[in-house]
Amino acid sequence: RDMYAVYTDEELRTLEERAIALYDGTTRAIIGNFGMGSFGDIAYVPGTQIPFPKGIRAVADWYMATKLYPDYVMGIFQRQLEIALENLALYRQAVGERIAAIFISGTDFGSQRGAFIAPASYRAMFQPFHKAINDWVHANTSWKTFYHSCGSMVDLYDDFIAAGVDIVNPVQISAAGMDPATLKARWGDRLVFWGAGVDTQRVLPFGTPDEIREHVRQNVAILGVGGGFVFNSIHNIQAGIPTENLVALFEAFSA
Repeated sequence: RDMYAVYTDEELRTLEERAIALYDGTTRAIIGNFGMGSFGDIAYVPGTQIPFPKGIRAVADWYMATKLYPDYVMGIFQRQLEIALENLALYRQAVGERIAAIFISGTDFGSQRGAFIAPASYRAMFQPFHKAINDWVHANTSWKTFYHSCGSMVDLYDDFIAAGVDIVNPVQISAAGMDPATLKARWGDRLVFWGAGVDTQRVLPFGTPDEIREHVRQNVAILGVGGGFVFNSIHNIQAGIPTENLVALFEAFSA
Protein backbone atom coordinates (compact mmCIF):
# COMPACT_ATOMS: atom_id res chain seq x y z
CA ARG A 1 0.00 0.00 0.00
CA ASP A 2 0.98 3.69 -0.14
CA MET A 3 3.57 4.22 2.63
CA TYR A 4 2.89 7.95 2.58
CA ALA A 5 -0.80 7.69 3.54
CA VAL A 6 -2.58 6.98 6.81
CA TYR A 7 -4.76 3.88 6.96
CA THR A 8 -8.38 4.39 6.00
CA ASP A 9 -11.23 3.10 8.16
CA GLU A 10 -11.96 0.47 5.51
CA GLU A 11 -8.36 -0.76 5.52
CA LEU A 12 -8.37 -1.01 9.31
CA ARG A 13 -11.62 -2.99 9.30
CA THR A 14 -10.12 -5.38 6.76
CA LEU A 15 -6.99 -5.79 8.91
CA GLU A 16 -9.07 -6.49 12.00
CA GLU A 17 -11.34 -8.99 10.27
CA ARG A 18 -8.40 -10.80 8.71
CA ALA A 19 -6.49 -10.94 12.01
CA ILE A 20 -9.51 -12.33 13.87
CA ALA A 21 -10.22 -14.92 11.18
CA LEU A 22 -6.63 -16.15 11.14
CA TYR A 23 -6.23 -16.11 14.91
CA ASP A 24 -9.45 -18.06 15.48
CA GLY A 25 -8.94 -20.36 12.52
CA THR A 26 -5.37 -21.64 12.99
CA THR A 27 -2.95 -22.77 15.66
CA ARG A 28 -0.05 -21.32 13.68
CA ALA A 29 1.75 -18.07 14.42
CA ILE A 30 0.58 -15.07 12.40
CA ILE A 31 2.96 -12.55 10.83
CA GLY A 32 1.74 -9.03 10.18
CA ASN A 33 2.55 -7.43 6.82
CA PHE A 34 3.40 -3.76 7.42
CA GLY A 35 6.40 -2.83 5.29
CA MET A 36 6.22 0.91 5.99
CA GLY A 37 9.68 0.88 7.52
CA SER A 38 11.20 0.12 4.10
CA PHE A 39 13.16 3.35 3.92
CA GLY A 40 14.93 3.65 0.59
CA ASP A 41 13.56 0.41 -0.85
CA ILE A 42 14.31 0.52 -4.58
CA ALA A 43 11.13 -1.49 -5.18
CA TYR A 44 9.17 1.67 -4.34
CA VAL A 45 11.14 3.94 -6.68
CA PRO A 46 8.96 4.25 -9.81
CA GLY A 47 10.35 4.03 -13.30
CA THR A 48 12.96 1.32 -12.91
CA GLN A 49 11.68 -0.33 -16.12
CA ILE A 50 11.69 2.90 -18.17
CA PRO A 51 14.57 3.04 -20.71
CA PHE A 52 15.36 6.72 -20.05
CA PRO A 53 13.82 7.64 -16.69
CA LYS A 54 13.79 11.26 -15.51
CA GLY A 55 14.77 12.34 -12.01
CA ILE A 56 15.28 9.74 -9.28
CA ARG A 57 13.74 6.87 -11.19
CA ALA A 58 16.65 4.53 -11.96
CA VAL A 59 18.43 2.25 -9.49
CA ALA A 60 21.78 4.00 -9.91
CA ASP A 61 20.15 7.42 -9.56
CA TRP A 62 18.59 6.42 -6.27
CA TYR A 63 21.84 5.19 -4.73
CA MET A 64 23.69 8.30 -5.89
CA ALA A 65 20.92 10.50 -4.48
CA THR A 66 21.64 9.29 -0.95
CA LYS A 67 25.08 10.92 -1.25
CA LEU A 68 24.24 13.86 -3.50
CA TYR A 69 21.08 14.99 -1.70
CA PRO A 70 21.27 13.59 1.83
CA ASP A 71 19.16 16.35 3.40
CA TYR A 72 16.41 15.80 0.84
CA VAL A 73 16.44 12.03 1.35
CA MET A 74 16.48 12.37 5.13
CA GLY A 75 13.51 14.73 4.91
CA ILE A 76 11.57 12.09 2.99
CA PHE A 77 12.56 9.45 5.53
CA GLN A 78 11.46 11.67 8.42
CA ARG A 79 8.03 12.20 6.90
CA GLN A 80 7.78 8.49 6.15
CA LEU A 81 8.64 7.73 9.78
CA GLU A 82 5.93 10.05 11.09
CA ILE A 83 3.31 8.33 8.94
CA ALA A 84 4.66 4.86 9.81
CA LEU A 85 4.42 5.51 13.56
CA GLU A 86 0.89 6.83 13.18
CA ASN A 87 -0.05 3.76 11.17
CA LEU A 88 1.63 1.40 13.63
CA ALA A 89 -0.64 2.66 16.38
CA LEU A 90 -3.67 2.12 14.15
CA TYR A 91 -2.37 -1.30 13.10
CA ARG A 92 -2.00 -2.24 16.78
CA GLN A 93 -5.58 -1.22 17.47
CA ALA A 94 -6.78 -3.37 14.56
CA VAL A 95 -4.82 -6.60 15.12
CA GLY A 96 -3.97 -6.42 18.83
CA GLU A 97 -1.75 -9.22 20.07
CA ARG A 98 -3.00 -11.72 17.52
CA ILE A 99 0.26 -11.51 15.54
CA ALA A 100 3.63 -12.85 16.70
CA ALA A 101 5.83 -10.71 14.47
CA ILE A 102 5.53 -7.87 12.00
CA PHE A 103 7.29 -7.37 8.69
CA ILE A 104 8.83 -3.90 8.82
CA SER A 105 11.28 -3.51 5.95
CA GLY A 106 12.24 -5.08 2.64
CA THR A 107 15.08 -2.72 1.76
CA ASP A 108 18.05 -4.68 0.38
CA PHE A 109 21.39 -3.60 1.84
CA GLY A 110 23.55 -6.49 0.63
CA SER A 111 25.04 -7.66 -2.65
CA GLN A 112 26.63 -11.01 -3.46
CA ARG A 113 30.06 -9.80 -2.33
CA GLY A 114 29.32 -7.36 0.48
CA ALA A 115 27.11 -4.55 1.67
CA PHE A 116 25.67 -1.96 -0.72
CA ILE A 117 26.24 0.67 1.93
CA ALA A 118 29.08 1.39 4.36
CA PRO A 119 28.13 0.66 7.98
CA ALA A 120 28.81 4.29 8.90
CA SER A 121 26.40 5.46 6.21
CA TYR A 122 23.78 2.97 7.37
CA ARG A 123 24.15 4.24 10.94
CA ALA A 124 23.78 7.85 9.84
CA MET A 125 20.99 7.53 7.30
CA PHE A 126 18.88 4.44 8.07
CA GLN A 127 19.49 3.19 11.59
CA PRO A 128 17.79 6.09 13.44
CA PHE A 129 14.57 5.46 11.53
CA HIS A 130 14.70 1.70 11.97
CA LYS A 131 15.37 2.14 15.67
CA ALA A 132 12.43 4.52 16.11
CA ILE A 133 10.04 1.97 14.61
CA ASN A 134 11.50 -0.99 16.50
CA ASP A 135 11.46 0.94 19.76
CA TRP A 136 7.77 1.71 19.28
CA VAL A 137 6.95 -1.92 18.53
CA HIS A 138 8.87 -3.21 21.54
CA ALA A 139 7.43 -0.57 23.88
CA ASN A 140 3.83 -1.05 22.84
CA THR A 141 3.44 -4.68 21.77
CA SER A 142 4.79 -8.18 22.26
CA TRP A 143 5.59 -8.46 18.54
CA LYS A 144 8.99 -9.25 17.08
CA THR A 145 10.27 -7.14 14.18
CA PHE A 146 11.05 -8.80 10.85
CA TYR A 147 13.53 -7.31 8.34
CA HIS A 148 14.31 -8.61 4.87
CA SER A 149 17.62 -7.91 3.14
CA CYS A 150 19.24 -10.06 0.50
CA GLY A 151 22.98 -10.46 0.06
CA SER A 152 25.97 -10.37 2.36
CA MET A 153 24.92 -8.74 5.63
CA VAL A 154 27.84 -9.62 7.90
CA ASP A 155 29.01 -6.00 7.97
CA LEU A 156 25.57 -4.76 9.02
CA TYR A 157 24.05 -7.32 11.39
CA ASP A 158 25.57 -5.68 14.46
CA ASP A 159 24.00 -2.40 13.40
CA PHE A 160 20.67 -4.13 12.77
CA ILE A 161 20.83 -5.50 16.31
CA ALA A 162 21.62 -2.04 17.69
CA ALA A 163 18.53 -0.79 15.84
CA GLY A 164 16.39 -3.40 17.59
CA VAL A 165 15.85 -5.87 14.74
CA ASP A 166 14.67 -9.29 15.95
CA ILE A 167 14.29 -11.41 12.79
CA VAL A 168 16.37 -11.34 9.59
CA ASN A 169 15.48 -12.85 6.23
CA PRO A 170 16.28 -14.43 3.74
CA VAL A 171 19.75 -15.19 5.21
CA GLN A 172 21.55 -15.61 1.91
CA ILE A 173 24.18 -18.18 2.81
CA SER A 174 25.44 -18.15 -0.80
CA ALA A 175 26.75 -14.58 -0.38
CA ALA A 176 30.20 -13.64 0.91
CA GLY A 177 30.82 -14.36 4.59
CA MET A 178 27.34 -15.76 5.15
CA ASP A 179 28.12 -19.39 5.92
CA PRO A 180 25.75 -20.86 8.53
CA ALA A 181 28.41 -21.65 11.14
CA THR A 182 29.65 -18.05 11.15
CA LEU A 183 26.13 -16.65 11.38
CA LYS A 184 25.15 -18.91 14.26
CA ALA A 185 28.36 -18.33 16.20
CA ARG A 186 28.31 -14.53 15.88
CA TRP A 187 24.62 -13.67 16.04
CA GLY A 188 22.65 -16.81 16.91
CA ASP A 189 21.84 -15.58 20.41
CA ARG A 190 20.60 -12.17 19.22
CA LEU A 191 18.91 -12.70 15.86
CA VAL A 192 16.32 -15.14 14.56
CA PHE A 193 17.42 -16.44 11.16
CA TRP A 194 14.37 -16.85 8.92
CA GLY A 195 15.56 -18.54 5.75
CA ALA A 196 18.91 -20.19 4.92
CA GLY A 197 17.20 -23.55 4.47
CA VAL A 198 18.30 -24.16 0.90
CA ASP A 199 20.38 -22.16 -1.57
CA THR A 200 17.98 -21.28 -4.40
CA GLN A 201 20.72 -19.85 -6.65
CA ARG A 202 22.87 -22.92 -7.16
CA VAL A 203 22.09 -25.94 -5.00
CA LEU A 204 18.33 -26.27 -5.51
CA PRO A 205 18.22 -25.65 -9.28
CA PHE A 206 21.48 -27.38 -10.24
CA GLY A 207 22.33 -29.87 -7.49
CA THR A 208 21.41 -33.54 -7.36
CA PRO A 209 18.69 -34.73 -4.97
CA ASP A 210 21.33 -36.26 -2.70
CA GLU A 211 23.30 -32.98 -2.65
CA ILE A 212 20.14 -31.08 -1.76
CA ARG A 213 19.26 -33.46 1.07
CA GLU A 214 22.73 -33.14 2.59
CA HIS A 215 22.76 -29.37 2.11
CA VAL A 216 19.42 -28.97 3.89
CA ARG A 217 20.38 -31.30 6.74
CA GLN A 218 23.62 -29.41 7.36
CA ASN A 219 21.89 -26.02 7.42
CA VAL A 220 19.23 -27.21 9.85
CA ALA A 221 21.79 -28.95 12.07
CA ILE A 222 23.88 -25.78 12.38
CA LEU A 223 21.25 -23.04 12.52
CA GLY A 224 18.64 -24.97 14.48
CA VAL A 225 20.76 -25.52 17.59
CA GLY A 226 19.09 -23.84 20.55
CA GLY A 227 16.28 -22.37 18.46
CA GLY A 228 16.29 -19.01 16.75
CA PHE A 229 15.82 -20.53 13.30
CA VAL A 230 12.77 -20.60 11.01
CA PHE A 231 13.29 -22.91 8.07
CA ASN A 232 12.65 -21.34 4.70
CA SER A 233 14.30 -21.22 1.31
CA ILE A 234 16.66 -18.36 0.51
CA HIS A 235 14.19 -16.08 -1.22
CA ASN A 236 11.66 -17.45 -3.73
CA ILE A 237 11.82 -20.84 -5.40
CA GLN A 238 11.89 -20.10 -9.12
CA ALA A 239 10.11 -21.85 -11.97
CA GLY A 240 11.93 -24.66 -13.72
CA ILE A 241 13.31 -26.42 -10.63
CA PRO A 242 13.40 -30.18 -11.30
CA THR A 243 10.57 -31.94 -9.49
CA GLU A 244 12.93 -34.46 -7.92
CA ASN A 245 14.93 -31.60 -6.39
CA LEU A 246 11.83 -30.12 -4.77
CA VAL A 247 10.89 -33.53 -3.42
CA ALA A 248 14.39 -33.93 -1.99
CA LEU A 249 14.09 -30.52 -0.29
CA PHE A 250 10.82 -31.36 1.44
CA GLU A 251 11.95 -34.88 2.34
CA ALA A 252 15.14 -33.57 3.94
CA PHE A 253 13.34 -30.96 6.03
CA SER A 254 10.55 -33.28 7.17
CA ALA A 255 12.85 -36.19 8.00
